[in-house]
Amino acid sequence: MIAALANPGRRLDRLLATAEAARELAGAGGVSGRPPMEIVDRRAIDALLPPDCVHQGIAVLARPLPATDLEAVLTTLADAPEALLVVLDQVTDPRNVGAVLRSAEAFGATAAIVQDRHAPEETGTLAKAASGSLERVPLIRETNLARALRSLQQEGFRCIGLAGGAERSIDDADLGGRIALVLGAEGAGLRRLLRETCDTLVRIPIAAAVDSLNLSAAAAVALHACARARGSQPT
Repeated sequence: MIAALANPGRRLDRLLATAEAARELAGAGGVSGRPPMEIVDRRAIDALLPPDCVHQGIAVLARPLPATDLEAVLTTLADAPEALLVVLDQVTDPRNVGAVLRSAEAFGATAAIVQDRHAPEETGTLAKAASGSLERVPLIRETNLARALRSLQQEGFRCIGLAGGAERSIDDADLGGRIALVLGAEGAGLRRLLRETCDTLVRIPIAAAVDSLNLSAAAAVALHACARARGSQPT
């Protein structure tokens, strides 16, 4: 919530808060003056939100962030010898996408790329799972992910796909330079065309008794491996 208030690129139409939450928000430096804060009781906020929505006495009516395209991101990275992007193939769970955005920011990825028709909207659920990272890590929507991967390859990115059955471990892969990590949806995994388009496929070594990792957990492990390989692991 505070990240959205602090983001000048986010257009906000309405801000509601209980008196207690307003004091906490002001103390945290999260009041930007846009839009003016409306002090209400919790029942007023409850009435505006879905029945299963959990809030902390604050609600913001926000418009979607302006779209960022892949070309714009590649332009910003044109002179970067090292760069990290995440590509999600038909990942539809907003909590997973939000969690991946959070890990992407934590481990230095510039942006996440999703397939436009098979990715969740930027809802409150996604934003909550991202814990503010939605405001800082562009979520790029592409119609054709295979074509997007080829565009990345033309710009010097190596596309590394995660696949449980891959022969090579991520521990043995070269993760330096310009990397695009490509992950598929839970269960289905990467689609055939994307697997074939990737430069290499790797697996995350896990205990034999465990079939697979949750998507967001796998993304976090892979992103951490990339950060460690390039010496940029946060401390």
